[in-house]
Amino acid sequence: MATLIGNPLIKAFFIIFLVSAATATATATGDAPFIIAHKKASLNRLKSGAERVSVSVDIYNQGFTAAYDLSLIDNSWPQDAFDIVNGNTSHSWQKLDAGGHLSHSFELEAKRKGMFHGAPAVIYFRIPTKSVQQEAYSTPILPLDILEERPPEKKFESHKLLTDFQINMNLRFMQRLMAKHGSQISVISIVVLFIYLIITPSKASKKKR
Repeated sequence: MATLIGNPLIKAFFIIFLVSAATATATATGDAPFIIAHKKASLNRLKSGAERVSVSVDIYNQGFTAAYDLSLIDNSWPQDAFDIVNGNTSHSWQKLDAGGHLSHSFELEAKRKGMFHGAPAVIYFRIPTKSVQQEAYSTPILPLDILEERPPEKKFESHKLLTDFQINMNLRFMQRLMAKHGSQISVISIVVLFIYLIITPSKASKKKR
């Protein structure tokens, strides 16, 4: 955690987010919207070896009135490093009521390997009582290690999991069988054991002869 905070880029984004939150808090004390946005990103390695980034931004209005003409813009993904495969990095909404929630997502495909530090997304919105367009910032994402080397999956681990599952299922079956037909199984087991003890010495004596 100390390493992440020590990164100048992350620190700058963190300061921007705090300033945005403080401004929004001051605005929210009156009859105004209070916009909070949370940005998340996750990696998904395809069988082909390519890596995709799934990005989502959740926007909340924790204020007392609605926000209008909202625009989400996320220009933190350079075109020389990512291709858009699903959705768009920007989106607009007409209105976000007090206590409401909006969400937007898109998917990218990485072009090159390396550590990536994404900037916060920007949300622009309008308040009827003010002529100046308002803006808020989302939380920054944690650094993404694009196309990092990963050890190959071990097949025996999946085989072991399957074997353990089969053993557990067999044990559960035996427990249910004993609970339902316990007395009958006990009698059959004693008879089989008695027959086995009678046959075994006779076989041994035949071998000696």
